[in-house]
Amino acid sequence: MKIVLIHGQNHKGSTYHIGRLLAEKIGEDIEEFFLPRDFGEFCIGCTKCFMAHESRCPHYNRLTPITRAMDEADVLILTSPVYVFHATGAMKAFLDHYGYRWMVHRPEEKMFRKQGVCISTAAGGGMKSTNKDMADSLFFWGIPKVYKYGQAVYEISYEGVSEKIKGKIDRKTTRLANQIRKKHGKTKPGIKTRGLFFIMHLVQRKGMLDTDSTYWKEKGWTGKKRPWK
Repeated sequence: MKIVLIHGQNHKGSTYHIGRLLAEKIGEDIEEFFLPRDFGEFCIGCTKCFMAHESRCPHYNRLTPITRAMDEADVLILTSPVYVFHATGAMKAFLDHYGYRWMVHRPEEKMFRKQGVCISTAAGGGMKSTNKDMADSLFFWGIPKVYKYGQAVYEISYEGVSEKIKGKIDRKTTRLANQIRKKHGKTKPGIKTRGLFFIMHLVQRKGMLDTDSTYWKEKGWTGKKRPWK
């Protein structure tokens, strides 16, 4: 399996170590990106990705290597430490650039066969809301199976994390890796994803944005064809 890790920070702290540990337990083909080092631009709200094409985004060329890696991956792992009960600004800025890929617009059909993981850590709390920040995008991209793992580490650095908590992390990542390997090649959208897609199918049949409607018609999705078949 090909795994792509996208880290919401440049430094290699607790969140990084958990994400990397999980990736290594899943497989050996791992590609990593660090935000904002590998991409740190803010969406400027020009709407060119919606109204024209994603290639019209002023940051398209810099974003392309990450987009290509995500499309080729079997498993996407997004990691972010908790920043004021939410994902890092770098992670948010990155995800903002893929609004055009939400199901309401032009979802990438490859996403409907992948698995995704959201990982967050904090010295205390906020993991649930932080993971939701990332999981929302994975779901609306069409990824059928999204796992969330939040861990309170009660330390600033990973080196200071207790052996007891590190043991818990090891057990949790092993179980998660086993689940992911077991489902490899077998993931299919559930009722929630299929239901949302059907609603978008009706919207696109009536037409909303010309760019989106044309895309859906070319894919055959306004008819009986579906991206997961």
